[in-house]
Amino acid sequence: MRHLLGRPRRRLLALVGTGALALGGAVALPGTAEAANVLTNPGFESGGLSPWTCSGNLGSVVSSPVHGGSKALQGAVSSSDTAQCAQTVAVKPNTTYTLSGWVRGSYVYLGVDGGASTWTSSPSAYSRLSLSFTTGASQTSAKVYVHGWYAQGSYQADDISLDGPGGGGSGDTQAPSTPSGLTSTGKTADSVSLKWNAATDNVGVTAYDIYSGSNQVLSVSGTTATVSGLSPSTAYTFTVKARDAAGNTSGASNAVSVTTNAGSGGGTGFKQAAPYLYEGWGDPPNPATVMNATGVKWFTMAFVLDSGGCTPSWDGSRPLTGGADQTAINQIRSAGGDIVPSFGGWQGSKLGANCSSASALAGAIQKVIDAYSLKSIDMDIENTDEFENEAVQAKILTALKTVKANNPGLKTIVTFGTTTTGPTYYGNRLIEQAKSIGADIDVFTIMPFDFGGGSDMYGNTVNAAEGLKAKLKSTFGWDDTTAYSHIGISGMNGLSDQQENTTPEIWTKIRDWSNSHHIARLAYWAVNRDRPCAGGGVVSNCSGINQSTWQFTSITAGFTG
Repeated sequence: MRHLLGRPRRRLLALVGTGALALGGAVALPGTAEAANVLTNPGFESGGLSPWTCSGNLGSVVSSPVHGGSKALQGAVSSSDTAQCAQTVAVKPNTTYTLSGWVRGSYVYLGVDGGASTWTSSPSAYSRLSLSFTTGASQTSAKVYVHGWYAQGSYQADDISLDGPGGGGSGDTQAPSTPSGLTSTGKTADSVSLKWNAATDNVGVTAYDIYSGSNQVLSVSGTTATVSGLSPSTAYTFTVKARDAAGNTSGASNAVSVTTNAGSGGGTGFKQAAPYLYEGWGDPPNPATVMNATGVKWFTMAFVLDSGGCTPSWDGSRPLTGGADQTAINQIRSAGGDIVPSFGGWQGSKLGANCSSASALAGAIQKVIDAYSLKSIDMDIENTDEFENEAVQAKILTALKTVKANNPGLKTIVTFGTTTTGPTYYGNRLIEQAKSIGADIDVFTIMPFDFGGGSDMYGNTVNAAEGLKAKLKSTFGWDDTTAYSHIGISGMNGLSDQQENTTPEIWTKIRDWSNSHHIARLAYWAVNRDRPCAGGGVVSNCSGINQSTWQFTSITAGFTG
């Protein structure tokens, strides 16, 4: 959570001249009377990656910075993955092509697989890269790529062009075989997961197009996919077609019909009233005592941090198991409740920032899931090291996608700051990237406090939530009901760091609005502060205002969605 309250806070590789890299200057470009860009989605204006595919699921489409139009590609390079994004297209044999594009970042490469490449180091501004190559005597397809370099940070690419005649004609005209065995492997209220058997082709299958009825809804490179943004309690019929580099398309697979799950008020059906409980300060109360007094069943346990080497621990110092936090969790579960751990927060040594890759971060999260057999996890993404670091955002979302795939039924929550009218630039980017990589986040939770909200904490909280709803609708194509069902609100009881005052009366109005709009999650920071101390100021073990003990928790327990 975004707060102070006494809580413990908040090499460039020697590339040039090494034999490890195939570096080269730009090649002079020959003219061609038949020049035409044969790439699909060259400027990423579709808002998605297809038909580009990116290693490690590290590619995403962003709204800023762009070179032209309104979208660009971003690759979240890690220490073990260059975030290569590639597209295979049909070409003519014995023909000269010109490959060019605009890139931004440290050591960004543009090239053709098995052939020429060029690179630049321009971290702060877009630079144009270009090269030419001639296809072989029998070559009918070419794979072009763009990538960064290990540990050099995220890169952007835009307006990529492969100029020359398209393939076909005397080239490849044979369509792939028809995919078989299409089945559904899972569903929620707003998504359906599919798998099928691979098709074959004389040259090679480059993509699979998924259709809902007659509408193409998704393209993927593998033989599994999750179609998101669906409506609850709705029947859908899906088919899949295989496509090769020359654009030849197979027949449709067998059809599979799936009815999405019902959601309480639409959407995911996931509802959680879970105020924060922190064993690190603020005279932590006995959770069973709080549960008996209020009826609350869930707590958000803060905070899982990095104790070194991408190793999860409570607050970066207390043991993952066997300490005070596990004692509290055992008490909660013995009283019939459960917990969702919160990873991150405003400061401290965070796993998202410090784990070297998305896979390493997923491994760290999995340790916590395994330790407590968790049903849900919350990633509290804040500050410049995570929320305002685009590469770390991508790393976190990719890790969440991984653990969700590896733990069927696990619910994933991301929590982040907001303005009084909705998400900031980085909040909007987080939502767009979640959509782009198919992270399938269940709940996007905003923190409507410490945002200079003034005296109208109810009005500004509702306005912020409505702004989030509008962004979810425009990004995912959801209706109002579905968008609300993916929203969470996480407030701060009593006085905030900026002296905003959320009284019990205001929190009750926020709770009632949340119920009437059927959002997914209601939380606040923190149960430790849910005690009266009128005039006490902003401190860790009371709210700073006049209230009854555990009053905010009792109000929160009345959230049903």
